[in-house]
Amino acid sequence: MTQRTRRRWPLPAALSLTLLLAACTGDDGGEAAGAGEPQAAGAPANIAVVLSDFAIQPDLVSAVPGQPLVFDVANNGNAPHTFAVDTGTGVEATQELQPGQTATLQVPALDAGDYKIYCTVSGHEDLGMVGSLAVSDTGGTVAAASTGATGSGGASHQTVSDGSVTIQEMLEGHEAGVKAFPAETEALGNQPLEPTIEDGVKVFELTAEEIRWETEPDVFVDAMGFNGTVPGPELRVNPGDRVRIIVRNEMTQPTTLHLHGVTVPNGMDGVPYITQDPIMPGGFFTYEFDVVDPPGMYVYHSHFNSTEQVGKGLYGAIYIEPEGGFSIVYGERIEVEHTMFLGDGPTGYVLNGKGFPATQPIVAGLGDDVLIHLANDGALIHPMHLHGYHFEVVAADGFVLEQPYMADTLMVAPGQRFDILVKADHAGVWAYHCHILPHVEGPHGMFGMVTALVVQ
Repeated sequence: MTQRTRRRWPLPAALSLTLLLAACTGDDGGEAAGAGEPQAAGAPANIAVVLSDFAIQPDLVSAVPGQPLVFDVANNGNAPHTFAVDTGTGVEATQELQPGQTATLQVPALDAGDYKIYCTVSGHEDLGMVGSLAVSDTGGTVAAASTGATGSGGASHQTVSDGSVTIQEMLEGHEAGVKAFPAETEALGNQPLEPTIEDGVKVFELTAEEIRWETEPDVFVDAMGFNGTVPGPELRVNPGDRVRIIVRNEMTQPTTLHLHGVTVPNGMDGVPYITQDPIMPGGFFTYEFDVVDPPGMYVYHSHFNSTEQVGKGLYGAIYIEPEGGFSIVYGERIEVEHTMFLGDGPTGYVLNGKGFPATQPIVAGLGDDVLIHLANDGALIHPMHLHGYHFEVVAADGFVLEQPYMADTLMVAPGQRFDILVKADHAGVWAYHCHILPHVEGPHGMFGMVTALVVQ
């Protein structure tokens, strides 16, 4: 994460703080009937399945030949999901379940073999909503559904107390996470990338790579990054600039680059087989355009196999700013400027590619004007809530609002961008987090999309 500031504020290695979040745990989705006990052949086996964003629990189910199956399915996620079984001769599936809905899926007895269970919603299988149904004479043990996870690729976090966690373990887990914040991990995204100047053109070079990315201490995921980080480097340009972005593909699959919200010639739009051929592994493509849009935050991201590629981290910020920066845009002396990408999917629930306690705080001095640029390159809506403050929403999708408004929670949909201003006029450590609570806190403490505004 890059925090641009005119001052440097000392930050303790570990902040001893208490972040008070109102925890709403919701339903635990139930347990599998007879979980862990053999089911008799011929008698229906009842199996509880919990769908979340983006996981199926259990992801391994066993049965015996000749045994009808009854799946009791609950969608505990925040997006629509289905539950399906590929029987080899067809697909048995529930209807699309909205968040909080339940359904029963009856599957006739199957022959011995391995069968796929998955979500049929486009892209969700690739994000991790897939598992196996093993039918064999030695089967018959049905695994119990767990209560939630952050995402298919990130660290798994229990979001509902199921009796397996003691009060003391809850207390210790919450305290340990808070004391570790901000925890150190390898590499940070959003680092400024300085252009070279060639005949007056600002030239940036981005390399798409498959990487191992540390989202939390000792938690590594398979990711994709530009120049080795998630998010990719931060690009800054000025109105009227001529800009050239050279994208090199060092991955094992093709890619392209789309400049989200930026006005470019059609041939520079980055859509495979519409405006360009895909950039093949080992190849490159040069995007060139004049900056004609108003000052604001814009985004660059992959537009090839984008459910996987953007979900795994192929995105970054491009800022159009006047000489003198965003203080000129908003008529305020901006002391602290902060970029915050919201992400979900294969990397888990993350802010700037990191999950709590490895997220980075926003550090300000008392009385500072703080500008936070928000962008959602995930697949879900995230309502971002700041404790202790009302902030001013001053821009949306790169356009300064004629009528700014005050809020303490801002709904950021996939693809949206907002600028918010905070007047840091009272000291303390103030939690800042997504208010879809399964994205931030469970019995073992906080995780995922949590950070803090530290005013000192």
